[in-house]
Amino acid sequence: MIDFTTIDYLKNGSKKQKRVYEILTKHRILEKLKEYSPILAGTIPIEIDIEGSDLDIICEVDLRFEEDFLDDLMFSKFIPHDVKVKVEYPIINGEKCIVLNFMLEEFFIEIFGQNKPTIGQNAYRHMIAEYKILQEKGENFKQKIIELKQKGIKTEPAFGMLLGLNNPYEDLLKM
Repeated sequence: MIDFTTIDYLKNGSKKQKRVYEILTKHRILEKLKEYSPILAGTIPIEIDIEGSDLDIICEVDLRFEEDFLDDLMFSKFIPHDVKVKVEYPIINGEKCIVLNFMLEEFFIEIFGQNKPTIGQNAYRHMIAEYKILQEKGENFKQKIIELKQKGIKTEPAFGMLLGLNNPYEDLLKM
């Protein structure tokens, strides 16, 4: 199985994955986030992305020190000064999280911080489950997922539709 905790696999991936690798390394994004155990999650790593798919970078962030996290991002020149950043604080499963959204070159970037190890976060766990399902079900299944996503259906519900899952967000975590 691919080691998704690094981005080395992107070097030999699709054209888009190679471009993502180039941007992430050029801007030293994961290097600058190293303290927060960053992982690129979502659809691009498992090649079910569509036009406009963003780069989801999950981080382990102790939100008691959220200002340190924001300072690290904003003042380390991680995010260029001319880039508009949107910051939100959603509550997920009763826990406060932090989400930063911005555009970097041609990609939308979403940095998601939660006070939980990144490999234990749902975004990572969903991606791993989806990857395993894609490996098992093959290219036809993968294309059906992409088609559903192109029609505006989110990733987990698309898997749920094709697999007959009642609650895909929960059911995928059990697989």
